[in-house]
Amino acid sequence: MKKIELSKKDTCSSFTVRVHFISKENMSVVKLEECRQHIRAQLDSVVEFWLKYSHDTEHGGFFTCIGRDGKVYDELKYVWLQGRQVWMYCRLYRSVDRFRRPEILEAAKAGGAFLRKFARVSNSGNQWKCAFCLTRDGKPTKVQRTIFSECFYVMAMDELSRVTGDEEMQLEAEQMMEQLIYWVREDSSGLGRPQLPGDVPTNSMAVPMMLLCLVQQLSEGRLETGRKYAELGSWCVSQIQQHIQRDGTAILENVSLAGAELPGCLGRLQNPGHALEAGWFLLQYAAQNHNKEIQRTAIEKFVQLPYESGWDEEYGGLFYFLDVDGHCPTQLEWSMKLWWPHSEALVAFLMAYSQTKQPKLLERFFKVYEYTFSHFPDSNSGEWFGYLTQEGKVALDFKGGPFKGFFHVPRCLYMCESILDDLLAEKD
Repeated sequence: MKKIELSKKDTCSSFTVRVHFISKENMSVVKLEECRQHIRAQLDSVVEFWLKYSHDTEHGGFFTCIGRDGKVYDELKYVWLQGRQVWMYCRLYRSVDRFRRPEILEAAKAGGAFLRKFARVSNSGNQWKCAFCLTRDGKPTKVQRTIFSECFYVMAMDELSRVTGDEEMQLEAEQMMEQLIYWVREDSSGLGRPQLPGDVPTNSMAVPMMLLCLVQQLSEGRLETGRKYAELGSWCVSQIQQHIQRDGTAILENVSLAGAELPGCLGRLQNPGHALEAGWFLLQYAAQNHNKEIQRTAIEKFVQLPYESGWDEEYGGLFYFLDVDGHCPTQLEWSMKLWWPHSEALVAFLMAYSQTKQPKLLERFFKVYEYTFSHFPDSNSGEWFGYLTQEGKVALDFKGGPFKGFFHVPRCLYMCESILDDLLAEKD
């Protein structure tokens, strides 16, 4: 008799636990659906903002220095942001039914034509260098001695070729990619940056990250191209992993070419948002290559660690820069809360959860979500503010500038909506 009563209690207990589990599961589904609907509405609003205010119908290309209410406050055109906007328009047009609109395609084509006509400003030994900044009518004003203008040129041309069917653009993208590989892995002199005696060669995480992004871009849906760049992708992953330092307890932004910690402020620098972005790049790579070890490294080291070290427990949000030893970083804006690290964190945690279903990752997605959507979006004029104080107040109220354009916010919203679509389809 006693045995039967214990059995009944066990059964009752199990039933109670199961009811609680189902209730919690249903609650998560409801919350994810709410997130999806909100993110979808945010994406629609952000797209409409840039369609309305950023197009230069006279000279082509896009204005990116746009004030709170949409007024252009500077007509300079930044090549990073021109390329990013072309890419973003094309990706939305190609991937999301409601954005398959003629005005989006025409804007992308006009932006691509502006880039092809004006972005490439010098040709030394068949090596094209792209400008960093152009006047409204396309005259170069500044060239950086880095690879990033060229990287976003590649992204724009490749994605535009996919929606237009222009094979010449695709070839142009791959030719520029070969030049980037040469600069990074063989001879950087074409960048115009002399090697000074005191300047130690550095593995900056931005470089292998960006090349990995381009490998994924160029290889998408193309088996032969994927094989061509497979070794480069593997090299990029290895280079990114070199930034795991301090016995696996920190991600440092800069290391030596041999993967050792560098002295001084440069070596101690942490950029939580950048590490989180690297995390979801690695998660994509791991999924494409069915590599559980890289997936685990991505989540533990490039998603969890930067969040744990970078989250402001007093005011919420992610710090922009940190010093791994706790010194005040030399970047004066280190304590500010910026739009793009939070965008990357949303993608990283949601992607990590989608691949593993670990509840802790979803909890952290919701925490970042709550902070981000309660601080950055402008409910009155649309789009997001980009720069907040540590306390979370708007420090700069423009919607676009030399570095903030039509990219991190819409890319985040587009990717999160897509991941949520897949997650909720699984629940159904």
